[in-house]
Amino acid sequence: MLVLVAPGQGAQTPGFLTEWLDLPGAADRVAAWSDALGLDLVHYGTKADADAIRDTAVAQPLLVAAGLLSAAALGDITPGAVAGHSVGEITAAAFAGVLDDGAALSLVRKRGLAMADAAAITETGMAALLGGDPEVTVAHLEKLGLTPANINGAGQVVAAGTKEQLAALEADKPEGVRKVVVLKVAGAFHTHHMAPAVDTLAQAAAGLTPGDPKVTYVSNKDGRAVTTGAEVLERLVGQVANPVRWDLCMETFKGLGVTALLEVCPGGTLTGLAKRALPGVKTLALKTPADLDAARELVAEHA
Repeated sequence: MLVLVAPGQGAQTPGFLTEWLDLPGAADRVAAWSDALGLDLVHYGTKADADAIRDTAVAQPLLVAAGLLSAAALGDITPGAVAGHSVGEITAAAFAGVLDDGAALSLVRKRGLAMADAAAITETGMAALLGGDPEVTVAHLEKLGLTPANINGAGQVVAAGTKEQLAALEADKPEGVRKVVVLKVAGAFHTHHMAPAVDTLAQAAAGLTPGDPKVTYVSNKDGRAVTTGAEVLERLVGQVANPVRWDLCMETFKGLGVTALLEVCPGGTLTGLAKRALPGVKTLALKTPADLDAARELVAEHA
């Protein structure tokens, strides 16, 4: 059984879309998406520097576009399940047939703008904590006023809060945590700091007509498989201000009997977590078109 997954913000790197645009029809498709969104995805995916693509309003549509483009390059595939980390849930919703590509990109464009506006209210950020016991880490973060915004499994928790709170964390790490890594994101996502974005996203979602998932859709709110398009959309709205429980998603993958995990472009982050948390499950990250042949073999064997 194959699960197809999509990464979240922070996975983007300068120029990561360049080689994908050389595939037949890819440049025209991304140019059309750019026109529809009023955002030059081609420029940001090929020539823009790290600071430019760190901008939330840019990064989020760029990531969803990359995920859709790389999955399309695989051909017509039917995974056993789909899931996404943070903004990757919108990509996963498109994979499941809940949203078409145009609706997914329109929604993520509005999401990115709303979250950028929310992030501008207070100077906030996020940091990954590596190692340690999650329960001990979460309790320590709450003591410092920080939110465990992502509980990713495989010994990784991501803290979010103000710059002052994150500085206090670096000076006072939880017991057992070996490293604190500041993430390249522009705000405290999946926390109360994003509450202003929820109403905006709810208004955007109200204009959409979702379909029910055609494959198992695993929600990162609680790792539960969601069976209606209406609930998927409702969760996409609330998700921006609530923690991501990727650890629970991986537990659900185990329960489903997943044998392989394929991460769409710009893959790597979720594959790394799966290698540590899902022993025995084959993994592959679509980083460049050079990975497509191996990905197709994985699909043929496990989908």
